[in-house]
Amino acid sequence: MTQVAALLKTTRARLKAAADPDFEAGLRWYFKEPVKPYGVRTPLLRELARLAYRDVKQWPVADRDRFVVEMWKSGMLEEGGIVCHLYRRFAKSCNEREFAMFEQWIDRYVRNWSHCDGVSTWLTAACIQNRPGLADRLAGWTKSKNRWKRRSAAVSLIQEAKSGRNTETIFHICGLLFDDTDDMVQKGLGWLLKETYPKKPREVLDFLDGWRTRAPRLVLRLAAEKMTEKDRKWLLKK
Repeated sequence: MTQVAALLKTTRARLKAAADPDFEAGLRWYFKEPVKPYGVRTPLLRELARLAYRDVKQWPVADRDRFVVEMWKSGMLEEGGIVCHLYRRFAKSCNEREFAMFEQWIDRYVRNWSHCDGVSTWLTAACIQNRPGLADRLAGWTKSKNRWKRRSAAVSLIQEAKSGRNTETIFHICGLLFDDTDDMVQKGLGWLLKETYPKKPREVLDFLDGWRTRAPRLVLRLAAEKMTEKDRKWLLKK
C-alpha cells in the first residue's frame, strides 16, 4: 500500500468512527445545496488535518497533491474541509502553481459555500498575499457560470480587505459582480465590502455612492454591518 493510500484509509476510518448521525442530519438541513457529510464536527477536522500534516509535510509535492485530490474526489463534506485545513499549513509557499491548482479545485470539486470559503479565504488568498499580481486573474472568474467561482472572486480578497491592501482591485471585482443575481455571490460581495470598510471607510462610501440606489439590498445590508451608525443609515436609506 502506498503512503497516499495508507493515509487516506486511516483518515477515513477516523472520520467514520467519529460520525454522529444526528449531527449529520443537521448538516444536511443546514446547507441549502445537497451535501454528503459524515457528521463530524470542525475541531476533529482540524485535528485530523494536523495529524495528516505530520506525514504529508515530508512527502514529495506530487504525493501531497495526489492525497488531497483523492479527498476531494470523495465528495464528502468533511474530507474537503480537511483539505482546506491541511493546505492552509502550506500557505507561505503558495504561489502561481498553487493558485492554478486551487482554481481547478473550485472548477471541479467545490459545490458548497463552506468549501468555497475555505479554499478562497485561506488558500487563494495566501497565493495573492505572496504574489499580489495574481489578484488580477479574479476578474475573469466573475464571468464564470459556476456560482462558487464567482463568489470566490470576491472572498479570495477578504484578507486583502482586512489588511487594507489591493483596494483598487477589490472595487473592480465588486463592480463586476454588482449585477449578479445569485444570493451566494451577493453574500460574498457584501462580506468583502464589510471587511474593506474598517481600513478604508471613505473609499468604501465613495464607491457605494454610485451603486447604493440600485445595488441588491442583501449586499448593502452586509456591507453596512461594520459601519458607523451614521454611515449605515446613509447607505441603507431608501
